[in-house]
Amino acid sequence: MKLQMIGCSHQNAAVDFREQLSFTTEQARAALNAFRRRYPAAEVVLLSTCNRIELYTAATGTIDVVGDLEPVPAHDSPNRDDVIHFLADQRELSPDRLIDSMIYRSGQEAVSHLFTVAASLDSMVVGETQILSQVKEAYDLACESGSAGPLTHAVFQAASRVAKRVQRETLIHRKRVSVPSVAVGEIIPEFFDSLADKTVVLMGAGEMGRETLKYLIDAGATDIRIANRSVERASGIATELGGRAIDWDQLDQSLVDADIVVGTTSSSEPIITQERFAKIQSARYQRVLLILDLAVPRDVEPAVGENKDVYLYSVDDLQAACERNRQERRREWPKAKRIIDEETTRFVGDIQHRATGPVIQRLRDHAGELKREEWTRLENRLKQMDVSEEARREIEKSMDRLVNKLLHPPLASLRDDAATGHQNGLLVALKQLFRLGD
Repeated sequence: MKLQMIGCSHQNAAVDFREQLSFTTEQARAALNAFRRRYPAAEVVLLSTCNRIELYTAATGTIDVVGDLEPVPAHDSPNRDDVIHFLADQRELSPDRLIDSMIYRSGQEAVSHLFTVAASLDSMVVGETQILSQVKEAYDLACESGSAGPLTHAVFQAASRVAKRVQRETLIHRKRVSVPSVAVGEIIPEFFDSLADKTVVLMGAGEMGRETLKYLIDAGATDIRIANRSVERASGIATELGGRAIDWDQLDQSLVDADIVVGTTSSSEPIITQERFAKIQSARYQRVLLILDLAVPRDVEPAVGENKDVYLYSVDDLQAACERNRQERRREWPKAKRIIDEETTRFVGDIQHRATGPVIQRLRDHAGELKREEWTRLENRLKQMDVSEEARREIEKSMDRLVNKLLHPPLASLRDDAATGHQNGLLVALKQLFRLGD
């Protein structure tokens, strides 16, 4: 199997290097087309995200045959150095720098690596689900560009199946590990069955506020009021994602209406003090108020949480839950890795069977044809010699056993060679020795 991967990720390359090597969608499309022009018979898929850039190439060669595909001449099958120089040309970087900062995987190791990436076991946040979508998008782009082929079709489709199996059979994707996701996905459901009829006040429109807003919308919240000192910024994320912006001076009235308050500002002083909350508390008529203070420094004075019917969670409370979930994911990692190993072995076995199966069948057909020719000639002579039908059957069975015994050693060796990826070249040798063609 002539599959290889060359790339880098957060595991082995600094962010400034990854930024220089990354591709936009249009740049990736152009790179795929350029690669195909340089190596017309090769297959290629380019995966480029903020945390990794990986180029997967494949070809059916004189050693690595898949089915009955035509063999690719050696000069049309790019090796590691070819791919390195191609990437260097694309990003105008030194090939030497790429060699020092990139990893290389081939054959079964490349398959295992792709399955591991798609299943999010190699992600910065193990178990995050975005990477599978990114792998699918990279494969879809290769299909659109015509740069995918039989082997990349097989391995990327298998990667998607393997990732879904890991999701289905382990808990590695089910434990939330970001503060906003824990706040919305685990704390809020303890107090409210649904957000559809709840009023949520989100204080802050920065990155934390943006991420929290996405989770709130996904959880079904429809009345989300975004308060920010810059109302334009609040309006911006409201227009982009949902919710509605309110003026900062409307915050007190919104706190009266609120069922949930989320603090995500960068204020150096608490926004909701005990004194401020006391002024509006009577207007709330003892309704339950859940406050999720995700800000550092805190947006809400701890004393506010001592009020009746107020439940205040600080970022420390939520980070403790995040760490517990991270530990749960780590405990699931070995189980997920066993699935990867099992699926890798199965995939490689299937591919090697596709490579050897047709050759084995042609060899058996060839031997059977020779046997039939000889038997036809011999049977006529035996009839002339008045040999009994029972004796003729025994002679024919002996010929069958002889053919099978002669075929057994080369075929057994071929199957063993297939299990190692045809590293010894027996597939090609067998085809040449018996003139089995391509």
